[in-house]
Amino acid sequence: MKIVYFTHSLASCWNHGNAHFLRGVLSELIAHGHDVHVWEPEGAWSLTNLLADHGEAGLAPYRAVYPELSSSTYARHDTLEQMVEGADLVVVHEWNEPHLVARLGRARRYGAPYTLLFHDTHHRAVSEPEAMRDYDLSGYDGVLAFGEALSEVYRGWGWGGRVWTWHEAADLRRFHPPEQESEREGLVWIGNWGDGERTEELGRFLFRPARDQRMPLDIYGVRYPDEAKSMLARYGARYHGWAANARVPEIFARHLATVHVPRRYYATILPGIPTIRVFEALACGIPLVSAPWEDAEGLFRPGRDYLVARDGPEMARHLADVRGDPELRAELANNGLETIRARHSCAHRVDELLAIVDGIAPRSAARDAA
Repeated sequence: MKIVYFTHSLASCWNHGNAHFLRGVLSELIAHGHDVHVWEPEGAWSLTNLLADHGEAGLAPYRAVYPELSSSTYARHDTLEQMVEGADLVVVHEWNEPHLVARLGRARRYGAPYTLLFHDTHHRAVSEPEAMRDYDLSGYDGVLAFGEALSEVYRGWGWGGRVWTWHEAADLRRFHPPEQESEREGLVWIGNWGDGERTEELGRFLFRPARDQRMPLDIYGVRYPDEAKSMLARYGARYHGWAANARVPEIFARHLATVHVPRRYYATILPGIPTIRVFEALACGIPLVSAPWEDAEGLFRPGRDYLVARDGPEMARHLADVRGDPELRAELANNGLETIRARHSCAHRVDELLAIVDGIAPRSAARDAA
């Protein structure tokens, strides 16, 4: 099958959380023998920022770890028909411009012979609903939403049975425990500062507990303004800046544990969406302690795959337990890895995607014949 995916960027993971899952799924599809083509816009802001900060060297980890992947760039007025020529499946990520989304939908509505899906992996459907509704999806065969709560939003917009919950997952070809264990120390948190929507939560569930337990804390991510860096310094945390997603397993392998602090939208309005960091941590076999987060869909086994802290003092107690109990660390690591391998790999998601497409095909053929 020929599959065309329109992304914001395949090459860059700078403030682009979908990169891990996208790369993992496309890699699996290629391994299954599918013909995969990736398009990304000329001048994508993620790639532009990565190159501005790190130059071509910033792309080296991606190129080394994913040699089978490549992408092409398009300009606004390029010929769409050539980009999707011969495609059986076209998937469009939500960080593409509305004009591209509309052009593809219009082509599908007028008889283009591929299945066309919109892939939403963000909270903008609830945080910026009017912006999302600017997308003309009328010609699309369906929507892939990365959580059931987000699927419910689309059902409320009239999508009914044409929206499928398609969670993110771990790329087990690259994200796994180290082959040889070495000395581990302290905590690590990998995440972008964003727009400050979880500043209070980070202080309560990460910075203060780490300081109070005298645990070294390493921070990786981008978009940290000066006030955020000053905050880290006050708590004694070490800020390292951007880390290539492909380097995350080796970063995890140097630390005793990591902490999950969900963005406010995923802790409140869109419960049950863990985001990629949970999958990454469990796949790499690092003990995880989470701030309050409702696993509404039963994806994991809270208390077994990871620990949950209801408040700052409980987080501090969990961190002390993890630091002082090697057996607890091993149990958490083994349990989390077991769940990922059983249910949440990119290989699982490829199987789900192909089943969705197979189910759409008869309806699409009937619609096209009408």
